[in-house]
Amino acid sequence: MTSPLPAIAARNLTLTLGQGDSAVEILRGIDLAVPLGQTLALLGPSGSGKSSLMAVLSGLERASGGTLLVAGEDFAALDEDALATARRGRIGVVLQAFHLLPTMTALENVMTPLELAGLPDARARAEAELTAVGLGARLHHYPAQLSGGEQQRVAIARALAPRPALVFADEPTGNLDAATGSAIMDLLFARRAETGATLVVITHDPALAERCERVIALADGRIASDSAA
Repeated sequence: MTSPLPAIAARNLTLTLGQGDSAVEILRGIDLAVPLGQTLALLGPSGSGKSSLMAVLSGLERASGGTLLVAGEDFAALDEDALATARRGRIGVVLQAFHLLPTMTALENVMTPLELAGLPDARARAEAELTAVGLGARLHHYPAQLSGGEQQRVAIARALAPRPALVFADEPTGNLDAATGSAIMDLLFARRAETGATLVVITHDPALAERCERVIALADGRIASDSAA
């Protein structure tokens, strides 16, 4: 069930990299409203701008122009430090590359960001989240001791443990075989349903996109189609 209130509200969003003759337009005027609790797929070929749009919407990259409200914060008006503060606890990100710290156990990989954010009961919360993704018996294993699917489960637990209102997943099954990837997406959608988060999945896979309530296709930095339109 979605809410009419927006998790994301973007108007004429642009992103240009470089300056002068070497400037490249990546996003060319994106208008987008995403209600709270919606599952949305951003579909498009490589170079269409979908990962750049995710970076801007999640606060990892600043837009060059336009307006952007995310989880009630005016991201377009914030500097990099303020963006980092605004993201903390509100936004979870799951990437194709797992980005786990190799010298930390699964438990420490999930627990440490909670501690840095000053959240209470970090250890108990991390243990509960890892158990929820089926890794209750692997808490003290290091990433090198885990399969690719298990490492992605740790990454999902890390993203969801702070209970963010908004979760982004950028090609989250790209490094996994088909069967493992399908199981990971089942898990991600199930955990999202339990937490009520808004989920934005970036993919080039139409079958994965169809699992979402809404599908937006990007082409050349613009929205080419929107199934909600």
